This record gives sequence, C-alpha cells and structure tokens, in this order.
Amino acid sequence: MRIGELAALVGVSTRTVRHYHHLGLLPEPVRLSNGYREYRLRDAVMLARVRRLAELGLSLDEIRDVLADDRGKELREVLAELDADLARQQEAIALRRARLAVLLAEADLHPDSTVSPDVAAALRDLSAGGSAFAAIDRELLALMDTTAGPAEREWLLEVMRPLTEPEALARVHALYARLDELAGAGSDDPRVPALAADLAAHIPREMAAAMVEHMPGDLRSPAGAATPQPGPRDADGGAWLEALSAELSPAQVEVFLQAMVILEESV
Repeated sequence: MRIGELAALVGVSTRTVRHYHHLGLLPEPVRLSNGYREYRLRDAVMLARVRRLAELGLSLDEIRDVLADDRGKELREVLAELDADLARQQEAIALRRARLAVLLAEADLHPDSTVSPDVAAALRDLSAGGSAFAAIDRELLALMDTTAGPAEREWLLEVMRPLTEPEALARVHALYARLDELAGAGSDDPRVPALAADLAAHIPREMAAAMVEHMPGDLRSPAGAATPQPGPRDADGGAWLEALSAELSPAQVEVFLQAMVILEESV
C-alpha cells in the first residue's frame, strides 16, 4: 500500500501519518528503489491502534508510552487516569450547566450575574434601585469576586452578609442616594463630613479592619509612635483608591477619605 491508501483505509489524513512517523508513533517503512514507501497490513493495524487510543482522549505522548509497553500494564494505568479525569470533567460540566440554568431563569439577566451565585444574590440586593453609585459598587464587588480565591470569596460573603439584612439594605440605599447627590460636587461640600461619618458607622467591623489594613500609608493618622510607611498593602490600597477616584466626584472621594480616617481610629 502507498501512504494515501494506508491513510484512507484507517480513516486519517496522509499528513497525520507523516506526523506519527515524525513522533515515532508509527515506524516508517524503508523506501523502495522507486522512492516510495510500501506499507503492509501490520502498519495499518498499528495506525488503527494509534487512532483508537487518540479517540479515547490519550495524548500522543501517552500513546507512545502505551505502545512501548508490551504487557499492557501501562495502558491500564493510563486508561484509569483518563477515566478519573473524565469523571472530574463530567462533574465540572454538570456544575456549570446547573449554574447556567440558574442564570437562564433570571428575569433581569446582567453581565455581572455571571459572578458566583451567592455574590450575585448580594449584588442584586445591594444595587437595586437604579442608583448611579450603586452601579459602581456593583462593578467593584464583581471585580473582587472574580479576582478572589475560594477562601477570600467566602470571607467577602461573610462580611457582606450583615449588609443584606432588610434594615441594613435600607440604610445602604439611603447612603447610595446621598452619594448620588454629591455627583459633580467639590471636596469642600458641607454634606461630606456627616455622610462620611454615617458611611463609616455602617461598615461592619471586620470589613472596616480589612479596609484599614489596605489603607495607603499617607492617609493614616499618626496615632502611636509614628505613621507607618507605605508598603505592598499600602500600594494596593492606593491603586484601588486611585482607580475609584477616577469614577467619582471630588466630594464623593472626600467622603471615602474621611470615612477611612474614621475607621482607622475606630478599629
């Protein structure tokens, strides 16, 4: 048989046959005097074997190892590992489909609905009402959910849980409304100090401690021997505050600056 006939018999392309030759998966027959390779039945059997293993999901490196083991022990081990891997994939697919079913059942499907289910529920509660500032808060929380690991996400949900209680939600929406009123206002707006105090009072203590830990060094009050110098955490906090400042009015930024100072003094 010529290479084209071999490929057609087994149901692969001639390019695939040449690739298997190159990788050492299929021995390459010696060329005849006319320059052509002459393939025999044994070559077709070996090529079919490679194809079957590839269709099972084995990598070409795994196939090479399997074919090199005459006893078949390696094949059993590889197939067992493949079966376990497929089981994990099947479980992951089932979880993803269940998540998609929940999303498809939502009446008000939003791109940020694709965050983890618990965070999505919190976002719906916190950002209801059409507040412009709530929309920014929603985007920040969605970003935190995306970049957080499992433990950090669990912590975030735990500290956010008190904010989703009915009375706390009402206060959240009232704070959002007051922040919306400061859109376009300057940092010296007389409404800033009272709103900063109310915002600081509303933030759960554990969340406040984390915010203070990430506070930029130049915002910290000199309570104690000396003002801490900015470090890696301070740099992260500064980047967060700088990014947020670009989205807010000077008055809204000042509310957060003053609230952070209040929190640092209280934790």
